[in-house]
Amino acid sequence: MSYPSQWQPWQGGNSPQPWQGQSSSSMLASHADRERAVDVLRAGFGEGRLQQAELEKRIARAYEARTVGELALLVADLPQGPMPLPMAASAPVPRTFLPAPPPPTNGKAVGSMVCGVLTTMTFGITGLPAVILGHTARTEIRRTGEGGEGFAMAGLILGWLSVAGWALFLMLLIVASASGA
Repeated sequence: MSYPSQWQPWQGGNSPQPWQGQSSSSMLASHADRERAVDVLRAGFGEGRLQQAELEKRIARAYEARTVGELALLVADLPQGPMPLPMAASAPVPRTFLPAPPPPTNGKAVGSMVCGVLTTMTFGITGLPAVILGHTARTEIRRTGEGGEGFAMAGLILGWLSVAGWALFLMLLIVASASGA
């Protein structure tokens, strides 16, 4: 790759420096600015845009640069990083290779769970519906392969605890009334 005989910004030497008249370009360069410029140069070399000798000259000049404008001129003829490759038109993934969708959750299992949780707020009144819905949901889940086994079990446990609590309360009530009579 040959360049015209005119001065190139990376060549150095006593040549006009257009960045001195600009306000942001005359700002002093930091170490991070220099490293970013070197990264852009290395990316350009990796893409085949620069030859080894030219890369070494530009890197040396980047580390000697005092202003951001000098660094900008060193990388002005390069893209600011690697060029993205165009995306190839990809066909959608065949259904065979996609993960299987999760089975739908059984509605009665959800209802059992809700009734089981509500037993604490309804003083156990929703316990019996939780038990009935839980057993029905587990039967349907085994038959259809739906999800929601955990919901049904939680509703069953909370429902049976509520039913047991009511049974204990009624038994104590009967014992208290029988001993009092």
